[in-house]
Amino acid sequence: MRMTDFQVGWVVLGNDGRRVGTVKGVTPHYIVTARSGFATDLYVPASFIANVEHGAIHLNLTQSDASQMGWEQPPRDDEAEPEDDLHRHV
Repeated sequence: MRMTDFQVGWVVLGNDGRRVGTVKGVTPHYIVTARSGFATDLYVPASFIANVEHGAIHLNLTQSDASQMGWEQPPRDDEAEPEDDLHRHV
């Protein structure tokens, strides 16, 4: 599955099975994840996506770790990965 296949509203889960949030948007290098109860979204880099199945995006770190990664701001363009992650299969 490619990042272009991801849909707004899909659930984002940590590898501990805990909900990180829901997909709010998709870019070539990250997914914008809305978190209920939080004023800020998370900008989760594509490199942290471990698996996708049945409308759920599974990360390769826990929900707690994802919340502490400093992903509250979108990455700057010069920090984006050079690989075209939009077509990355996960």
